[in-house]
Amino acid sequence: MAATSSSSSSSESNEANSKWLDAHYDPMANLYTFSSCIALADLHGDGEYKLVVGDLGMAGHTMRLKVYRGTGLASESTLLDLPAAVTTFLMDQNEPRTPAVAVASGPFIYVYKNLRPYFKFTLPPLDANPLEQDVWEQAKEDMIDPLTLKEMLEGIRDKAEIPLSVRSLRFLAQDVPEMENFVNLHKGQPIKRQTVITCMSTLKKNMADEDAVSCLVIGTESADVLILDPEAFTILAKMTLPSVPAFLDVMGQFDVEYRVTVACRDGSIYILRRESKRPKYCIELSAQPMGLVRVHKNIVAGCSDETLQGYTQKGKKLWTVYLPAPLMTMSLLDHKSRGFQAVMVGLANQEVHMYLDKNLVDVIRTQDVVTSICFGRYGREDNTLIMTSKGGGLIIKILKRTAVFEEKDMSLGPPVAQSIRLSVPKKTRLYVDQTLRERENAVAMHHVFQMDLYRLRLMAARAYVKALESSLAPITSTLQEPIKMNAVVQGIGPTFKLTLHIQNTSAGRPSINLLVSFLYDQSLYAMKRAFFKAPMLVPGLNYPIETFVECLSDKGISDVIKVFVLREGQSMPLLTAHINMPVSEGLAAA
Repeated sequence: MAATSSSSSSSESNEANSKWLDAHYDPMANLYTFSSCIALADLHGDGEYKLVVGDLGMAGHTMRLKVYRGTGLASESTLLDLPAAVTTFLMDQNEPRTPAVAVASGPFIYVYKNLRPYFKFTLPPLDANPLEQDVWEQAKEDMIDPLTLKEMLEGIRDKAEIPLSVRSLRFLAQDVPEMENFVNLHKGQPIKRQTVITCMSTLKKNMADEDAVSCLVIGTESADVLILDPEAFTILAKMTLPSVPAFLDVMGQFDVEYRVTVACRDGSIYILRRESKRPKYCIELSAQPMGLVRVHKNIVAGCSDETLQGYTQKGKKLWTVYLPAPLMTMSLLDHKSRGFQAVMVGLANQEVHMYLDKNLVDVIRTQDVVTSICFGRYGREDNTLIMTSKGGGLIIKILKRTAVFEEKDMSLGPPVAQSIRLSVPKKTRLYVDQTLRERENAVAMHHVFQMDLYRLRLMAARAYVKALESSLAPITSTLQEPIKMNAVVQGIGPTFKLTLHIQNTSAGRPSINLLVSFLYDQSLYAMKRAFFKAPMLVPGLNYPIETFVECLSDKGISDVIKVFVLREGQSMPLLTAHINMPVSEGLAAA
């Protein structure tokens, strides 16, 4: 009884200290979605906001567009494919001002008005590879057999700039007995290349009002960003990116000035501006992006290396926060009545952290791992937090009207005094004299600096070329075999453990048929194993090779052991390293 009363009192105290009210929790809601597929909107113009969810279903089945009112399901519609994004926008100025729902799925955007199908937009097809078309035309005329078609398509896939169509890729995946039936079934159809939608957002057309007409902004698998007209659904602008977009953030008006921030799969953030076909700024992240949010004029990105990074809108890095667990999802908390904006991050440890700049201002502990977050007006309550969990649960919380977020960090870290600027003394007479000397002899000092810099660069280049030509460096040149190696000697003697760490530094080509040999003074050392055949080196992995070295001398001297990495059948080493052995303390003490 005492334990029960203490636990209940602690939970009551936690609830009293919390800034949120627990409004609703349904662990059996069967909602499987992400932050990009959830939105809040006044769908009927009655002032009561509904929750619109693109449900992914179970294992790719039963995908649905669900609408929640209060704590219950109001309506649902079947979706033909997995939704990539869901958003609400105003298409026109007609009364009543009810928004439409746009669902991006595959190459289509399904638009619903009054929760009824209204329009379907299809992405324009891409240009097919002309060489691929010629090959399939020959197959259509029975000029080549399926095996020849397979060899020609593989050659086109490896060298052509335009990727193959889905039909050719499916053909290459077929077994040999099934190829002929596949060709006979599809050779009469034209070659088509169709891209799909990866992300979607909205952009105000010509006014910044909340109920203004908005354009749709979509990112595609073909690394393009398209802006669509809200009425005719024609493409108003097209911008090309170096990689496939994963997350979008849009601000401004299309007719005035706008800025599109895109996080792409190459681990970079690109910033596009009005009338720019290419990105104006590029931000290289430390890992793959897991989310993108704009807080006022700053950009906050969540990465897969458990970090949260803040940047200016021109790409200058402001801060980095290390998260206690992997990031699952993130969203913006916009408290409009107080002008307060923060970043909400769902973590894999069943917590939701709220950050104001780099400061942790609140922690919400949930019953399950959160996969989607949405904050805004729901029903008639302005500040509602809606979350869905990994197990399909629905969590609704309401921000207390008395809640105050202090602009100080709740997490453990350096003291506040560390950020206080030091009182630097005033300029001394010596500093002033040195400044005058530099001002009067600036040209001569610059010439001396440039001469020393050029001499240093020349000496470094000569030493580098000499090391590459004689294979004395622990890193090979890219013209030979892209390998690097470092050695670690462990022990105090007379027996040492020698470990070589070999790594293939190429992009995608493995290294095979490599040999490792040691050269040493046999009167000083004895090696248990002085010759190895290295395994196949997969790019990016570290391969440790271990052996033992025994010191035979008791005079307290040491020597150099040379390591050679050779290719089987060649006498010229690819890589050479010198290992300075330590003095054997065991024999010296004896």
